[in-house]
Amino acid sequence: MPKQVDYESRRRRIADAVCRLADEHGPEGVSMRDVAARAQVSLGAVQRCFRTKEEMLLFAVEHVGERLTERVRARLVRGPAQSAATALGHTAGEVALLREEHRAEARVWLAFVAQAAVSEPLADKLRTSYADLQDVFSRLIAEAAESAGPSIGNGPSTGNGPGTGDSSVTGKGTAGDDPAGGVPVALDPWREARSLLALTDGLTSHVLIGHLSPEEAQDVLHAHLALLWERLGVTTPVSGKAG
Repeated sequence: MPKQVDYESRRRRIADAVCRLADEHGPEGVSMRDVAARAQVSLGAVQRCFRTKEEMLLFAVEHVGERLTERVRARLVRGPAQSAATALGHTAGEVALLREEHRAEARVWLAFVAQAAVSEPLADKLRTSYADLQDVFSRLIAEAAESAGPSIGNGPSTGNGPGTGDSSVTGKGTAGDDPAGGVPVALDPWREARSLLALTDGLTSHVLIGHLSPEEAQDVLHAHLALLWERLGVTTPVSGKAG
């Protein structure tokens, strides 16, 4: 009988090889022949899975994004009883890729981001991954606001993302007040999620180039989340430090 080939498993194996080579040489230095050698499969096997190098790179980007998303989901599943604020801190820590075991993955991700500046198909894949992560942040922020109780009301949305209509919340306390008149300012979960995602992405770069240590980046992220929780009127989670 002909040998049965698990093409999806082979595609993931090839994607792992692409990531290792991209980490060493950048995406532009990846060739299908080198990928075949690194994945320990024939060049023909690579070409049967991917018609072009671009198609192979696009799948590799998607593969990295899926691994990150799976880790985020695992974090949420492991602690179903945790508050939304605690879950947000853990999730932001995962997305920032600050831990040593994720350093290679962070280098690969940023290499793909740089390549995406001159590759619209690659940029489109990355936009999809970022949008998915922003959705998760937005949902957790909205849930954290709702858990703060009836003292936090709905405010008009200023965001452009889905679900920003009734999910906006009003900041509670001094940090959420208008300094001119003491009137609570509407807080938009979608906009806050966008800011948090941009921060986590930037921290990844700063740690990789050595401008910040992982511990310093964690402190920056934790300070941002603490201010967000204060504005939401949410008690800062004891175990909610990101990471």
